[in-house]
Amino acid sequence: MNKEKKNSSIFTRISDTNLLLAITIVIFFLMYLGAIIFQGGGFTKPQMFFNILNANAALIITSCGMSIVMIAGGIDISVGGVVALVSMCCAVYLDYHDGNIVGSILIALGIGLAYGLIQGFLVAYLDIQPFIVSLAGMFFARGMTTIVNTAPFNVANETFNKLKDTRLNVPGMGSVNKKGIYVPAYVEIGVVVALLIVIVLFLTLRYTRLGRSFYAVGGNKQSALMLGINVKRTKFISHLICSILAGIGGYVYFLHVGSGSASHAMGMEMNAIASSIIGGTMLTGGVGNIIGTLFGVLSLSTIQNIVSSAGLDQAWWTGITIAAMLCIFLIIQSVIMAQKKRALK
Repeated sequence: MNKEKKNSSIFTRISDTNLLLAITIVIFFLMYLGAIIFQGGGFTKPQMFFNILNANAALIITSCGMSIVMIAGGIDISVGGVVALVSMCCAVYLDYHDGNIVGSILIALGIGLAYGLIQGFLVAYLDIQPFIVSLAGMFFARGMTTIVNTAPFNVANETFNKLKDTRLNVPGMGSVNKKGIYVPAYVEIGVVVALLIVIVLFLTLRYTRLGRSFYAVGGNKQSALMLGINVKRTKFISHLICSILAGIGGYVYFLHVGSGSASHAMGMEMNAIASSIIGGTMLTGGVGNIIGTLFGVLSLSTIQNIVSSAGLDQAWWTGITIAAMLCIFLIIQSVIMAQKKRALK
């Protein structure tokens, strides 16, 4: 009896969001530690971790936006198309129209803002299913990307390339190469942008009324209405934030690849959803954490690197591994949440 009361008090003190966050962080560290022990090599060097951040800065940003929408009880599968459209529009503007960095950033923000306003209005105020709205948005973005320019090309704008090649050294985290030369560890500008967004959104969800409204609306719309929360406006804002972050993520992606192509960011929306789920965001809404989303992206990328390091370079192995990983996290979430419900009875 005492043991049951003790377990009940433990589960009561830990919120759903914090419980799933803890699971995600523990599994990521165990997975990365396992990679260091059993595969060694690059995993033992800090730059490997920073390379994961460099390659996935755009995914971190878009996944954060996806988490906001999912916490509020919706979904947005247009983010990959928005990223591709932003990359192509910015590339064409810089190379074909003698554009500048500020102008290209405004284009990225403008595309994200336009998507957020339109999709948010359709979902929140016309009550159209977010999956259908964002599916149409994805097709439109992919089609517009091809209309803007059909052929892929690398950007030749000198100012942009200088910004693209900018590296920020991380003090004390470098390593000595085979020639005995010390090589400093570095991150790209996009990583700084991504981490700042993670911090801002974490604080917003945790300490602001808007953040609490997202959780309330995603958890139970009727209860949210009874609490005086404007459900439609909250849904609208969640989609607006997601699309603006997709625009910012598109520019960060553009900074990383330095090119425009209709095939850019293929499947990014699925990776964003997977990262959010792995990070502890529930598809049913009302539960999630931005820090968990960050670790979800890191976990997804780490497992991909582990598969590649094991010599399984074929694309299907990565897909199979991600599918298995998603199933494991969903099962863990279900078991933990069921255990907590039993403990609260």
